[in-house]
Amino acid sequence: MRTLWKGSISFGLVTIPVSLYPATRREELKFRMLRRSDLSPINYQRIAEADGKEVPWEDVVKGYEYEKGKFVVIRDEDFKRVDVEATQTVNIINFVSFKEVEPLLFYKPYYLEAGKGGEKAYVLLREALAKTGKIAIAKVVIRVRQHLAAIKPQKDDGLILELMHFPDELLDVSKFKRPQKQTVGKAEMQMAEELIKSMTSPWKPELYRDEYCEVLKKLIVEKVKRGGKFPPAPQKKREAKNVIDLVSVLQQSIQNTRKHPQRTKIIKSKSHKKAA
Repeated sequence: MRTLWKGSISFGLVTIPVSLYPATRREELKFRMLRRSDLSPINYQRIAEADGKEVPWEDVVKGYEYEKGKFVVIRDEDFKRVDVEATQTVNIINFVSFKEVEPLLFYKPYYLEAGKGGEKAYVLLREALAKTGKIAIAKVVIRVRQHLAAIKPQKDDGLILELMHFPDELLDVSKFKRPQKQTVGKAEMQMAEELIKSMTSPWKPELYRDEYCEVLKKLIVEKVKRGGKFPPAPQKKREAKNVIDLVSVLQQSIQNTRKHPQRTKIIKSKSHKKAA
């Protein structure tokens, strides 16, 4: 795997050489816009709103709309004025309890690999974080952009660096409608707890697959074989369900779970057979 970034973790007088690698991938099918009549790909043009004329790349500049319809041009030299020095260092600011941090702040993980000579300090940091239940909050520059980040211990004795949103980037939750205060009955709570208990199982990541993407790929392959033609898809009717008696619904859910305790395993085996 290609290294994204090489540098070091720095806290106090400790410096740990590390390499940064992407920890996730997003597989999405890419589609082109086509003209219906002959399936000719459609290319996008840079059209000026003022006169409807196409603008060549050499005449394109970046601008910020500070008022409706009013712009200020931001040139390359302006970006350089606010450029943060890329020190190739993950500068740890402080350590905080992992439980105290809002989960919505985390958004993109990377693997941290220990560099030559840094293995012992790497393991020491990982073990200290795991033992204390803390994570390191740091700042790092990746591709000229400064990011807030967290260094977390992993179960497999590794460390990850996870990019974070700055707190002021989160939307104010008070703007969203919350349910009115409700009184939860004792029987309802007992049923809900029993249902959760009956559906609890060990974490098995292999059970969770992007079924939509898999089915869409198969559909594309089949459609290519058929020359791009498919019969119309049957219309599915969805019945509206009104929950009236919460206790009875929870009880029925528990009974269904007890009847099919291996349901997730059956679904998994079926999906594997289809994929094969």
